[in-house]
Amino acid sequence: MLHNSETSPANHETPGADTAARLDETLLGGARRYTLSQVVELTGLDKQFVTRYWRWIGLPVTHPTETWFTDADVEALKDAAGLFEAEQMDERAQMTFIRSVGHTTERLALWQVEALVEHLARRYELDETSARLLALDKLPEMSEMLSRQLEHAWRRQLAALTGRTAIEFAGARGDESNDGHQLPLLRAVGFADIVSFTKRTAGLGSEELAEFVQRFEAGARDVIVNAGGRVVKTIGDAVLFVTDDVSTGAEVALGLAETSGVALGTAAPGDPEIPVRVGLVWGRVLSRFGDIFGPTVNLASRLTEQSDPSTVLVDKDTAAMLATSSRYALTAQPERDVPGIGPLAPVRLQRAYRG
Repeated sequence: MLHNSETSPANHETPGADTAARLDETLLGGARRYTLSQVVELTGLDKQFVTRYWRWIGLPVTHPTETWFTDADVEALKDAAGLFEAEQMDERAQMTFIRSVGHTTERLALWQVEALVEHLARRYELDETSARLLALDKLPEMSEMLSRQLEHAWRRQLAALTGRTAIEFAGARGDESNDGHQLPLLRAVGFADIVSFTKRTAGLGSEELAEFVQRFEAGARDVIVNAGGRVVKTIGDAVLFVTDDVSTGAEVALGLAETSGVALGTAAPGDPEIPVRVGLVWGRVLSRFGDIFGPTVNLASRLTEQSDPSTVLVDKDTAAMLATSSRYALTAQPERDVPGIGPLAPVRLQRAYRG
């Protein structure tokens, strides 16, 4: 959505407002026809619910008397209210559902627009301003396809998640599978980060830095997914991943360490290498807000900090599990005191040598 408190499509005194209004109507599938009070009347919902919904989605109603809402907005509000009522969701659950949509789509829209601008600048050898103006011309004709792609990907991801959940918890009831633990999910949790990121990127320009980080993120994601893991999130120079069993976690971790350097991502001759280090822990986690939490996550992060380039470190308990497999070699490392963890005796994970 192109509207905010500073650049209203209804305010034609703003430079570019006519273009913004045209794009706005095309992308929203109709004109902005209603004020906040009219939406309240049309939906039968209270004003607090409507304003709360838009704040959660990331588009707060900053001018209540402005004609800001479309017919599609009215239907979306009715749909959301119907779901919340049918499922008797409290405000906390409502907020989580709507914020998940708002947060994800806000980042998605920005990511896709920036990708298009970058492509147009390269293809037509345009400066930044010209590329962005050309992107504005192209986005309306692309919007329906992008919308279908979004729904398709979401359905596939939802099916994959529900399938994994059905298999993992088949036959389980209540707290049977938790063994008294408050953290419900057993997962292999791993961190991988770029070695000496600040030093390696110190001489790069903005575009070169973006390309460097993109290579790392894309390459790491490919390694993780191809080995059977899932990316939880990327954090600039680091990636957090999970797997459903410890051996798959080991394969992901070793794959990341082994493919560090120019092989990670789509590198061209002369591109800087991207050596990574990895920490891996098997343990329980809590999954919320598209992220994972718990001591296991913290331990995996600290192990990563202790790792050498192209090296995987695990904790002793995870090492004991992996020691039952002939595929791996495990080497105890000197004990060290780690802030926030205390004494830690990591174990190096490698592939077993086969002569």
